[in-house]
Amino acid sequence: MSNTARKSYFQTNKNLLILHATVFIWGFTGILGDLISINAVQMVWYRVLIASLSLFAYFMLSKTNIKITKSQFLKFFFTGAIVAIHWIFFFHSIKVSNVSVGLICLSSVTLFTAIIEPLAKKQNISKGDIFIGLVIILGIYLIFKFEAQYTTGIIFGLLAALAASVFSTINSTFVQKTEASIIGFYEISGAFFWITLYRLFDQSLQAETFNLSTTDWFYLFVLGTICTALAYVAGVGVMRTLSAFKVALVTNLEPVYGILLALLLFGNKEKMTAGFYAGSLLILAAVFIYPIYKKRRNKA
Repeated sequence: MSNTARKSYFQTNKNLLILHATVFIWGFTGILGDLISINAVQMVWYRVLIASLSLFAYFMLSKTNIKITKSQFLKFFFTGAIVAIHWIFFFHSIKVSNVSVGLICLSSVTLFTAIIEPLAKKQNISKGDIFIGLVIILGIYLIFKFEAQYTTGIIFGLLAALAASVFSTINSTFVQKTEASIIGFYEISGAFFWITLYRLFDQSLQAETFNLSTTDWFYLFVLGTICTALAYVAGVGVMRTLSAFKVALVTNLEPVYGILLALLLFGNKEKMTAGFYAGSLLILAAVFIYPIYKKRRNKA
């Protein structure tokens, strides 16, 4: 093996490890959502505030040019509203149910993307996409049937997945012309603006005392810096050397990591019925099969 080939091999494996660590961190956000005592809207407001400041500091230190056109700014800023809705619904899902429900419902983003992306790009929905979607729907049905006490959490988890699918589809067009980390910075800043506007409207911001516990401040700092800003930059960085297929497969491990962590940390609170795990396995199987099917379809 030549030095160039050896260097490329080690760089690829290094980035693969970084990607796994990043996905593990993303799975950990659900744990933090359960541990932080404030409500979902407050939590996301602090998260995007800390994350946007952290990303701005990163860009300044790395001397990254973050100038964009007015048209791009408006597009990213308004997409930030969808990002805000996604995170608020996701954390609210966890608050009213548990981490496992929130994460497994979020996995249904594959189902929504399989429908929304072809419609947005004026393409036909393939039979394979329909089949994968039906498997995920069956999984969701089993979870609804056996975990009826978590109905509200399931609904908000699915709405979070729908929002994630919408902004992911939008970003797939943005990323063709702009660096993903810059898109993320403006979208997160936009999310902060829209949540602030909402909090001014419902008057919760006027009553904000910033008098949180030391534990909450610590968890929020971890959520905003490591789980959002750092994970975002790291996730984007590895995409330069890893294929989209590898990235998609590893990213699908997020609910697996999150659910295992939740079981370890919260024990009985996270133990579910056999119906929940049967539905979860169907959803996860479909989610893992989807990128393999897409790769083969694209080759064909």
